[in-house]
Amino acid sequence: MWKKVVIAAWALVKTADAAFGLSSKGNSWSVDTNAGLVFEVSKSTGDITSLLYNGVQYQGTSKMTHINSGLGTSKVSADVVNGYVRITVTANSQPVTQYFVAKPDDPTIYLATYITGEVDPGELRFLARLRRSAVPNGWHGDVANLDGCTAFEGKDTFKCPNGQTRCKMYTSDRFIDDRVHGVTGKNVGIWMIMPGVAYESSAGGPFMRDINSQSGDDQELYWYMNSGHVRTEPWRFGLMGPYAMKFTTGAQPSADLDTSFFANLSIQGYVPSSKRGTVSGTVSGIPSKFQAVVHWHNNASQYWTISGPDGKYTSPLMKPGTYTVKLYRNEFQVAQDSITIGVGTNTEKNVASAEPTPSVIWRIGDFDGQPFELKNGDRIERMHPEDVRMGTWGGAYTVGKSTAKEFPMALFAKQGGTATVTFNLSKDQAGVETTLRVGTTLSFKGGRPSVKIGNWQGKDPGAPKLIDSRGVTRGAYRGYGEVYTWKIPAGTLKEGSNTLELGVSGSGDAKFLSANYIIDAVELQGPKGPDSPAQ
Repeated sequence: MWKKVVIAAWALVKTADAAFGLSSKGNSWSVDTNAGLVFEVSKSTGDITSLLYNGVQYQGTSKMTHINSGLGTSKVSADVVNGYVRITVTANSQPVTQYFVAKPDDPTIYLATYITGEVDPGELRFLARLRRSAVPNGWHGDVANLDGCTAFEGKDTFKCPNGQTRCKMYTSDRFIDDRVHGVTGKNVGIWMIMPGVAYESSAGGPFMRDINSQSGDDQELYWYMNSGHVRTEPWRFGLMGPYAMKFTTGAQPSADLDTSFFANLSIQGYVPSSKRGTVSGTVSGIPSKFQAVVHWHNNASQYWTISGPDGKYTSPLMKPGTYTVKLYRNEFQVAQDSITIGVGTNTEKNVASAEPTPSVIWRIGDFDGQPFELKNGDRIERMHPEDVRMGTWGGAYTVGKSTAKEFPMALFAKQGGTATVTFNLSKDQAGVETTLRVGTTLSFKGGRPSVKIGNWQGKDPGAPKLIDSRGVTRGAYRGYGEVYTWKIPAGTLKEGSNTLELGVSGSGDAKFLSANYIIDAVELQGPKGPDSPAQ
C-alpha cells in the first residue's frame, strides 16, 4: 500500500513539472508522455477526449476516440506500474476491457483490447476521431475523401461530381501487409501500428482486409480487430494486440515496436515470449514468381509468414497448441496439414504443395487467389466497378492472341454482359474428354459461373456458401475461393474453333449489386498444344 501511494505521489509531482506521469484532471485522467504527447481519458466512459501533440489539439470535437462507437459507462482506473502509466477501462455493458499504456519519453499510446465474447454491433475496432483540418490526408490518398461526394450505394459508398467513387473500405490492406497505416497533416503523422503478433486473436486470416481511414467531417483512423465485412470465420476472443497509436512529425514509423514490457503490467490475456514456441522449415512447390504464405490457425489464435527466396521460413512466436497449417500460392491454398507447438521449443516442419498438375490446353490468369492480372483487377481494391476510371465489363478473349488484361476480373448477372473465350483445338484435343476449371475468389448473392460451349451446357453447380456482405463494390475480392470444374465428354468440342460463354447463375439486385463473382483463373484441361501454359 505504501508503495502504491509513493508511486501515485511521484506521478503527480512529475506531471506538475511537465515531465512523464499521470494526473487527475476533473472527469479525466491526463497522461504526459514527456515526448510532446499529452492525452486524456474520461473517468466515466474510457473515451480518449484529448490528444495534444506539440501544442496542437488533434482530437475531434463532436465524437471521441474509443472502441467501436464508445463503450458507454465503464469502470475506469489509472495507475503507474513499474514506471509505465496504465489506464484500465472495463465496460459495464460489453464483454470488453480496454487498456491504454504510456511509456516515458515516447509519443505513443500503447493499446490492448481484451474481449470474452462478441461485441455489439458485430465488429471490433479501435477508432480515433481526429480534427480533419489538422490531419487532412487519409490512407491511400483520396480513396475515402468524401468532400463533395454523395452516397449512392448504402451509406458508405459515394460518387463524386467527376464520376470517381469513394468508400472507407477502399483504404484497407491485407492483414499480412498492414503493420502500419496512418493519417497525416502539416508536421504530423498519426499512425496505427500492429507489431509482432497483434493479429493473433483477430479473425479472417492473413488476407483479411478492413477499413483504415475515412476523411469526412472528422479524419477517422481505424484498426479493425474483428469484422463483419466479408467475414469467413468465427470471431476469436482474448487479447487483441498489443497495438499502438503513435504520433510523429510526419514520417511513417517502423512496425518493429517493442511491446515486451506488457509482461510486467498485469494485462489480461497477455502471453509473454517465454510462454510461446515457434516452427520453422522449408516450403516447396511454389514457383518463384508467387509468394509462398504459411498460415497457422485454430479456434484461439492465428499466425502467418512468407517464406524467403530459398523457401525457408520461421513462424512468429506462437501460443502453445495444435494448429491447422495451410500453404498458399499467393492466396490460393495448395496444401494443408497440422502441427503441435510447445512452450520454449522450435518444431521443424517442411510444407510442400499438394496441388495436382494436370495437362492444360489453355489458361487465362493464374490460380493464385487474386484477380489483379485480369481486366480492372488492378483497380478494384480502390474504386467501385461503376467508377469512371474503370474499363468495360464482360468482353471477348481469344486464346493465343489476347492478354489476361482483356478478360474481366468479375462478372455480374445484370451488368456488363458475359465473357467469351474463343480457342482452337487439334483433332487429338477435340477427341478426348476435357475438363473446364473456373476459379473464383468471392461470390455475392449466390453468384456462380454458368458455362456453355456450342450445344454443351455445363450443369449449374448451385449457389456457394453465402457471405452476407457487399464485396466487389466495396473493394473486397477474397471470400471462400470456390473452384468449379465440369467434365466435357469426348467429341463434344470440335476440331478448329470453339467458343466458351461464361456468365452468371443467380439474380440478386440491380446492376453491380446483382449476383456476381470474382474470377481467379479459367483453364481447359486436356492434351497439351501450342497454347498450353508453362507449368
